[in-house]
Amino acid sequence: MVATTSDDAARLRYAWRVCSVTSLGLVLIGIAGSTLNVALPTIVRHFHATPFQSGWILLAFLLVNTASLVFFGRVADLLGRREVYLTGFALFTVASLLAGLSPDVWFLIVMRMLQAVGAAMILANGTVIITEAFPPDRLSQGMGVYMGTLSVAQLAGPTLGGLIAATAGWQWIFWVNVPAGLVALIWGALILRKVPKGPRRPVDGMGNALVFTALTAIILALSEAGSNGPTSPVAVIGAALFVILVPLIVLVERRAANPVLDLRLFGGRMLACANLASFCNAVARSALILVVALYFQAARGVDPFTAGLSVLPVPVGMALSSPVVGLLGRRVSPYLLSIGGALMSAAGLGALLLTADPGVPYWVIGIGLFVAGCGSGTFLTGNTTQVMGALPSGSLGVVNGFRLMVINVGIVLGVGLSLSVLSSAVSPEVRAQVYAGTLSTLSPVAVGQLMQGFERTYAVLFAVVLTGALLAGLARSPRR
Repeated sequence: MVATTSDDAARLRYAWRVCSVTSLGLVLIGIAGSTLNVALPTIVRHFHATPFQSGWILLAFLLVNTASLVFFGRVADLLGRREVYLTGFALFTVASLLAGLSPDVWFLIVMRMLQAVGAAMILANGTVIITEAFPPDRLSQGMGVYMGTLSVAQLAGPTLGGLIAATAGWQWIFWVNVPAGLVALIWGALILRKVPKGPRRPVDGMGNALVFTALTAIILALSEAGSNGPTSPVAVIGAALFVILVPLIVLVERRAANPVLDLRLFGGRMLACANLASFCNAVARSALILVVALYFQAARGVDPFTAGLSVLPVPVGMALSSPVVGLLGRRVSPYLLSIGGALMSAAGLGALLLTADPGVPYWVIGIGLFVAGCGSGTFLTGNTTQVMGALPSGSLGVVNGFRLMVINVGIVLGVGLSLSVLSSAVSPEVRAQVYAGTLSTLSPVAVGQLMQGFERTYAVLFAVVLTGALLAGLARSPRR
């Protein structure tokens, strides 16, 4: 009995060390994303980027990251999870260094794609490493801390991004990742143990290519619709190609020996609904900080640092709720936590929808942002614990990659959709001013048009989150 207790204690100590490594990875990627969301107008002004280029500074990372998540989940099963995870740190660090040296906007976009590959190696394996390290009865605690670090990253990111953009220059938005990446790489190499490699099975090249093509088509369609209207040839062709490719992907993946999207693993109602609910939450969560940061800079005319401070209630809510919910996870089912989190997110977005006006006091907007943040933190912890706890251990790598891919598709579509809906409310002549954060210097008519765009965007996100709450309610396990 003493030996067993000692072994359990040793496993738990190792699990928390592993949690510190994976949390560093999440902090690194979370800060990189949230700083750029706030600093985007500064970068747009520096490169004199067009609205199309402005959107792709964000979307290029999201697209490549999404399309490669399942691929690197499979690669880690074959080559070793520790090795792929640490390689991701190294690649992300190098890409961040080069991004700060970008001579033009297209070089920056390419470096963002390289960052995305490194981030995919990290994200596709972090949750699996956590799940395999923690005892089942402590998984919700580990997951709560793990998700809470994302909240901390998003808490520090907007303020850090605004401060850097206002003082040190846009290059440091990327260079700040370099020392953090080196620390994470060294700490991970010291802590993570090698694990046996999985059986060698071929990678689904056709599936990866089709998924990447479909996502590229729909993102091009959304970007073009926001810039030149939904009837533009690129928007129409992109949307049509996406509609054609979706059933083709399903057909190909059903016949593939080792599919990138193993739909058989998500045939049950619980997993299907839980992942769709996660998709809906990701759509709204990814767009919120970006849209609000643009609101404060474009509509209220504040500087990047003030805008970064203004969006803090979202990550503060996530940072406070995630670890608390992780502790509650031993008494309250992840199913109920997921529903409650989705409903809280809807309440926060509903408050923002009703108060979308430049003259509204900040404390009113801050309450809506805080409630939405608490909802996201609660939902993420509950939903992740529910899904990962229901998966077979032998397929955690691929299935978690697919789960993250579903979330990232939501993030990609959330950013693309929100930018498209937001910019469609203003005339083509002033759309560049929205991304540059300088629209408030134009006429009150232009600001009024933009506020209509914010109202439409909040309404769309509110509807999406409500749909996610409904899906979370349908995700009850048949064993419960």
